[in-house]
Amino acid sequence: MRRDLKTRSKLALYALLCVFCVPFVFPTWWMVTSSFKPVGQIFAMPPRLLPAHWDFSAYSQVFEFQPFARQYFNSCYIALVVTLGTMVVASLAGYAFARIRFPGQNALFLVVLIGLLIPSEVTIVPLFRIFESLGLTDTHWPLILVPMLGAPSVLATFIMRQFFISLPVELEEAARVDGLGQFGVFFRIALPLARPALAAVAIFTFLNSWNMYLEPIVYLSTPEKFTIPQALAQFVDAYGGPMWNVQLAAASLTSLPVLVVFVVAQRQFVEGLAHSGLKG
Repeated sequence: MRRDLKTRSKLALYALLCVFCVPFVFPTWWMVTSSFKPVGQIFAMPPRLLPAHWDFSAYSQVFEFQPFARQYFNSCYIALVVTLGTMVVASLAGYAFARIRFPGQNALFLVVLIGLLIPSEVTIVPLFRIFESLGLTDTHWPLILVPMLGAPSVLATFIMRQFFISLPVELEEAARVDGLGQFGVFFRIALPLARPALAAVAIFTFLNSWNMYLEPIVYLSTPEKFTIPQALAQFVDAYGGPMWNVQLAAASLTSLPVLVVFVVAQRQFVEGLAHSGLKG
């Protein structure tokens, strides 16, 4: 009797979770399936969960209307460079704030956190003037340097600091007894243990860089240098109206790298969020 009750409770819980998943899964399902429909069927009533006729022409048109493959590559390499750079900066800064004691440490960390409160729209004009004076407009340098040294890096630094604070001090003391210095303790003890936090930072950073829209519009003007979010807005017909099936096909292709990154680092991502909130 008790086992049957437990089984029924699990089934009821799974059914409830499936219902809650519908608002999150259905938009993605509609995006992917609609990319295989002719334009006239996308908004047909009543809506269909599957295309009446599978049309793959939108996926070829994605690469015909503009240099989408080049733009896809631009977003991929920019997101990878920004992610790796942010992981380096945030891990070093987070460890310094967590383990190295110096005058004004808490005040400086508070100043760094204030960067999270400043919207990117506030700093976009002065940053543009700076990059323009350096001759770096219409290049990918602003899209790499601003996230690595801006608000996304501040959030990553906070996550890494919280994780390093949660590590037992005895591990580092034992390493120093064995003759390791500060950098040795960081690279050989703290950093290998920080893989869950690094995974969380990697996902946050990659997603932020991949979805960046305002900055590419401001800094880039050459179609071959566009990134994916900027390119998605360019799929319009001769009258300026959206080409829905082509846009949805491009959006479906755009979601693949983010999905792969999250699936690969999912467990470490959850562990990193759990550990980063242990201590303040």
